[in-house]
Amino acid sequence: MLLPEAQPEGVVRPGFPGKTVMVTGGATGLGRAMALEFGRLGCNVAFCFWNMPGRDVREMALLTETTLAAMGVKVFADACDVRDRTQVAAFVAQAKQRFGTVHFLINNAGIAADGALWRLTEHDWNDVIATNLIGANNCLATVAPIFRAQRFGKVVNISSHQSTRPGFGVTSYAASKAGLEGLTRAAAVELGPSNVNVNAVAPGFVRTERLQSLPPEVIHRARSSTVLGRLAEPEDIAHVVSFLCSDEARHVTGQVIAVDGGLSLETR
Repeated sequence: MLLPEAQPEGVVRPGFPGKTVMVTGGATGLGRAMALEFGRLGCNVAFCFWNMPGRDVREMALLTETTLAAMGVKVFADACDVRDRTQVAAFVAQAKQRFGTVHFLINNAGIAADGALWRLTEHDWNDVIATNLIGANNCLATVAPIFRAQRFGKVVNISSHQSTRPGFGVTSYAASKAGLEGLTRAAAVELGPSNVNVNAVAPGFVRTERLQSLPPEVIHRARSSTVLGRLAEPEDIAHVVSFLCSDEARHVTGQVIAVDGGLSLETR
């Protein structure tokens, strides 16, 4: 006869309603879809953003914030450069002040600088690594004490199929995402004893603003490379992310979940 499993002390109540999610890069694209997904599930949403060259991200952030508020969601949005841990700490402190605590962290903020490795400048390389990998660690390291104190937390890092299936001209991006997957596994080991799950999702091609800027032939090739014959919608990724934060996924940690339409099944 098996003895009952001991339950961690001080674990927060089950379910999504009333909990708080922090989404980095939450103003646009995939980040926006995930912010709306958690809002739909009844969470308070704190999302940060950073203006990009040629894009008025602040205006798009206002649109996302307005949409969440119209859903009846408590929302906090502000600019935050995830490469700067001081800014991250200030953002987390404000979110905690408004909502009491943070329960879920979605490390979504990311950039790319495409080009042959011998043409990439040192600045371009460092900027991608600083945003995609160091930025994710800054956020994780900042919320970890909160999660450990409350003995509850879920982290989902947004990786990419290019961490294992890189095309030409993505050395910095692929390296940053491969590092992010290593960070996922290592953080899962360190935070597991505190009842904190750390996982990653590796999307394939997702129909976001960045994909729409590619030539039609590239998009066609991306679609035909998947065994399902279609591109992902942002919501396809958001649903898997929310599942990994759910009570149903409480025994999943240190994993990288491919959500790529079967792209990773295809041989070159």
